[in-house]
Amino acid sequence: MSETRYIFVTGGVTSSLGKGILASSLAKLLQLRGYTVTIQKLDPYLNVDPGTLNPYEHGECFVTEDGAETDLDLGHYERFLNEPTSQANNVTTGRIYQSVISKERHGDYLGKTVQIIPHITDEIKRRIKILGSKGKYDIVITEIGGTVGDIESLPYIESVRQLKRELGSKAVVIHLTLVPYLAATGELKTKPTQHSVKLLLEAGVQPDILVLRTEHEIDTSVREKVALFCNVDLDAVVQSINVPSIYEVPIKMLGEKLDLTVMKKLGLDSNENIDLESWNDFLDRLNNPKHSVTIGLIGKYVELRDAYKSIAEALVHAGAENLCDVEVEWIHSESLEADNINEKLSKLNGIIVAPGFGHRGMNGKILAAKYARENNLPYLGICLGMQVAVIEFARNVLNLQGADSTEMNPKTQFPVIDLMEHQKGITDYGGTMRLGAYECRIIEKDSNTCNAYNKLTVYERHRHRYEFNDSYREQFIQAGMLPVGVNPETDLVEIIEIPSHKWFVGVQFHPEYRSTVLNPHPLFVDFIKYSLVK
Repeated sequence: MSETRYIFVTGGVTSSLGKGILASSLAKLLQLRGYTVTIQKLDPYLNVDPGTLNPYEHGECFVTEDGAETDLDLGHYERFLNEPTSQANNVTTGRIYQSVISKERHGDYLGKTVQIIPHITDEIKRRIKILGSKGKYDIVITEIGGTVGDIESLPYIESVRQLKRELGSKAVVIHLTLVPYLAATGELKTKPTQHSVKLLLEAGVQPDILVLRTEHEIDTSVREKVALFCNVDLDAVVQSINVPSIYEVPIKMLGEKLDLTVMKKLGLDSNENIDLESWNDFLDRLNNPKHSVTIGLIGKYVELRDAYKSIAEALVHAGAENLCDVEVEWIHSESLEADNINEKLSKLNGIIVAPGFGHRGMNGKILAAKYARENNLPYLGICLGMQVAVIEFARNVLNLQGADSTEMNPKTQFPVIDLMEHQKGITDYGGTMRLGAYECRIIEKDSNTCNAYNKLTVYERHRHRYEFNDSYREQFIQAGMLPVGVNPETDLVEIIEIPSHKWFVGVQFHPEYRSTVLNPHPLFVDFIKYSLVK
């Protein structure tokens, strides 16, 4: 295709309507019709990236192959498209202003007054076009965070207005909005949608397609009313009804002909022979399990489940691969004590200790690792979850009383987990992380990890500061906890296992980031497989 097309997805009435899932579903359908597609997220907050945001504020921080700390929606993009994202796929207001101010200090604007229009909007437009300018993608979908009417979103909406004017028929705007149901009157109400579109129109943007999020079927009369009052074609009013799984949304959008409507408006040829065999096969396995397991997810943010979104979805993928319904028991690590550990964990088929930072809830995580080790219960420790397993083993098997991570206890006598040497002395949080994909070499061929991956070299994504302290490696080996995966350049331990255990694996990286619908992560698949074994 000669020129890249652009699709903008905005939201109205309320947040959390599912713009990311809508964008991902549309992208999947367009991809299956033979187009190369990518998605980017524009986040209105002033943080440079979500890396320093508390999960309670923003949910999970998703890390890309190239080491960008990004919005959790990029995880959805990758899981649906089965394609990696990058730094260019997530743009924040903080990054926009940082770039503009840097240029102003450098003298790039030749003494002109720097303003929202044109300087901020020009930078936003430049960032939107970066992915399309490389000639790699036929279609770039841009999701704009927040809702129409937010003061933070105004520069982005203005940028969309300008781009629609510049690109003409090569750009469309999809507006996702809510049609609430009033039980007292038994009616679906379109007024919130009308007001949301009115706000867009006041900003100079006429939506081309409206997607109506609803809990009840929307009949033709309601669609006609929305089309009339919002000035869109009737076939451009699309219903998005609640479904049991986010992975059913592409099928629903296909039924609503959203992809065909978009292609028509963009002047693209439609290939009627869309191949959904692999996607439908996944849904069939997901919806018709033959087994079930209960997995305990131990973390300190479990009341906000978006904090562990990629782990939860990786379990869905692994469950479908094993024809298994995976029920997640969300267990707050602070709730685990020595006197209740058996009561809380005895009914589980497997345990995952989640990643995180800081000392809060550490005791409960250590108790969970100890319980899994002593009861031959499948255990997957991710990042801090691996470090927790190392600390527990050091204390209770190596008898290194007080063994700890220097993150939790800088003065510990036995720092079995320590800050990476080259990070010592760095005080800027944004610069002290090991981020992105690194090579890991599996050095134990007779290991669960090797059997799961079925290869000796893998690439996994990292997001951490602290590492296994190599000066204790021989003690751990002698006592029965083996380093089975290492970084070939630094020899840092990336994976630990206990060979005498049914399945006890700790990984310093984040395997959940690479799990997709069509390529479930092998460690999660193997973990669920062994959790099924009585």
